[in-house]
Amino acid sequence: MDRTHERPAFRINGFLMLFIILPAIAILAIWAAANIVDTKTFTDGSVGFDSSEVSGGAIAIVIVAGLFLLIALGGFTVLQPNEAQVLVFFGRYVGTVRLPGFHWVNPFAKAQSKRVSLRMTNFDSAKVKVNDKNGNPVEIAAVVVWRVTDTATAVFDVQNYHEYVRVQSETAVRHLATSYPYDSQDPETLSLSGTVDEVSRALQSELADRLLTAGVEVIEARLSHLAYASEIAAVMLRRQQASAVVAARQQMVAGAVGMVELALDELDRGNKVHLDADQKARLVSNLLVVLTSEQSATPIVNAEG
Repeated sequence: MDRTHERPAFRINGFLMLFIILPAIAILAIWAAANIVDTKTFTDGSVGFDSSEVSGGAIAIVIVAGLFLLIALGGFTVLQPNEAQVLVFFGRYVGTVRLPGFHWVNPFAKAQSKRVSLRMTNFDSAKVKVNDKNGNPVEIAAVVVWRVTDTATAVFDVQNYHEYVRVQSETAVRHLATSYPYDSQDPETLSLSGTVDEVSRALQSELADRLLTAGVEVIEARLSHLAYASEIAAVMLRRQQASAVVAARQQMVAGAVGMVELALDELDRGNKVHLDADQKARLVSNLLVVLTSEQSATPIVNAEG
């Protein structure tokens, strides 16, 4: 499909045209008074209008010129900052006025024009329930900051660009949720809750591609809500807690083994202490119990006496 691209429209400074049209109206009025309104003094001394002296050509000139000036007055338009006016001349796009201020444009094009806001707009998507990559139902929503960059594309290539942004944003959020798991114990695996920045960048990139056809630029896109669906929230919370405990235990065991190996190496270095296999086994067992226990170890001193 061929896209309609924005181009600048013909315009004239509004104050300049005002200083042209107003004197033209005054000149036309004076000329009409001199050539159409012909007063005559009658025999009884009264003054009146003599219609017999009126020229049909003069009346036609006044009507045509007056109509032209009246139509020209309809070409004035005022634009606020970050506002554009898309001009259409009998069904044909003729350009866009972006410069804020007082302008004069083609009156017939202005009559069919459409104003478009160029300001940044926030869109807060509705919370949608969708399955994540692992099949777990989650509730997810996002905030999208966008603005129109190509007014012609936004007005003519989509039916309603506001509705288009809404639908495409919710579609992208659904697709995002199915592409990543809710969480992951693997730090190398991207997840919705664990790698928010990376996921937000992926959402922004996908939205930028989707909304390009509507002349819309995505400034920012971030998740505003993320949670397990209510029917599995309690179960998944226990699962998260269990996974966290297992991961913590694995880390503790790995650290304890490393500390035991270090202790044995230090003891062997320089032949400071000589331990046989049974003594090393008891030492390793005691160290692992002390290092992996959730409670502080209580030493027992054997006293012989």
